[in-house]
Amino acid sequence: MKKTTHFLLCCLLGFFVNAQKQTDSTKIISYEDQVMVRLNFDTNIEDYIATYKDEEFSRTKFSINNNISTSLSLDYKIISASFSFAPNFIPGNNDNNLKGKSSYSDIRFRFFPKSFIQTVYYRNMKGFYLKNTKDFDPDWQKGKDPYLQLPDLRIQSFGGITAYSFNKDFSLKSIYYQREWQKESNGSFVPALEYDLTFFKNKDTDDLKSVETQFNLGANLAYYYNWVVTKNVNISPFAFAGIGGKWSSYQEDLENGSKSEKEKNKYFTKKFGGGIHVGYNSERFLFGGKLNFMSYNYKQDAESRVQNNNTYGLIYVGYRFAPPKVVKNSYNKIQKRVPIL
Repeated sequence: MKKTTHFLLCCLLGFFVNAQKQTDSTKIISYEDQVMVRLNFDTNIEDYIATYKDEEFSRTKFSINNNISTSLSLDYKIISASFSFAPNFIPGNNDNNLKGKSSYSDIRFRFFPKSFIQTVYYRNMKGFYLKNTKDFDPDWQKGKDPYLQLPDLRIQSFGGITAYSFNKDFSLKSIYYQREWQKESNGSFVPALEYDLTFFKNKDTDDLKSVETQFNLGANLAYYYNWVVTKNVNISPFAFAGIGGKWSSYQEDLENGSKSEKEKNKYFTKKFGGGIHVGYNSERFLFGGKLNFMSYNYKQDAESRVQNNNTYGLIYVGYRFAPPKVVKNSYNKIQKRVPIL
C-alpha cells in the first residue's frame, strides 16, 4: 500500500517528487543553535551575449570587470544573511585602464522553515565592457588597446528563490550553507521557483537615458547527491534544468526631450546547468569549494536570441561558536513576536 501511494504521488507531481524514506533525525546533524561566520572568495563572471542575424555586427558579448568577489555571511537559527562585494585591491578586479571601472554588490537573506529554503536578494552591477571588441575594431590588440566600454550601464535585480527538498534524509543545507551535516550518502530531487524584477539602465554620450524593465519567472528541477566520503568530507554533484517566462518593457529618451513609446515583449526562457561541491566539516571549523555553470537563453524573435552564461567558482572557510547571550536573548524575543522563526 505504501509503495502504491508513493507511485500515485509521483504520477501526480511528475518529476517534482522524490519518494521519501522514513525520517531518521540522527542521520543529519544540525548546527542551527550555533553562530556561524563564513568568508567566501568567488569568481563572478557575468557574460551577456546577444546574437543578431543579417546585421553587420551579428554578435556582442559584454561583461563586468570584476573577476573575484568577497562575501561575508552570518548564520544563526533559521536566519542567514550575506553581503558580497568586489574589492579593487584583489588582482583581476583593477584592470580599469583596459576594461573600465565596474562595481558589484549582492545582499541576500535566507530563511529555513522546515524543508523549505527561502532566499531574497538585491544585486547591483555597473560598468560593462565588450569582450569581443575585435569584432567591431579589426585593428584592436588584446592586452594593449582598451575594450569598448559601457560605463553607465547598470543592472539592478530584486528577486527570490523558493526551494523544497522532499527527501527528509537529504540535507540541502549541508551543501549550500553548512548549517547541517549529513552522516550518510543520499540524494534528492529539489524543485525551485525563481523570480526577479530587473532594471537595465544606460546613458549614451548625449546623456540620453534608456530603461528596460524585466520580470522573470521560472521553475527549475534539480537533482543533488551528497556523497559522504568520510565522517568529515563530502562531495556533492548536481544538475538542473528549467523553463520560464520573461516580460519586458523598453523606453528611451528622445532628442526633443520626450520619451519613446514603451516597447513590450514576452519570451519563453530556458535554463540549465550543474556543478560540484567538495567540503570539509568539523564541529567548529569548515572549508571547501564549489564550481557551478549556468546557461540561460531565449529568442527575441525568429532571427535573434540572447544568452547569459555564468561560470561560478567559490572557496569558503568558516567557524562556528556558541551564541553570545545578547544574541540568544534577542533572537528569543523576536521569535515570540514572529512565530515562524
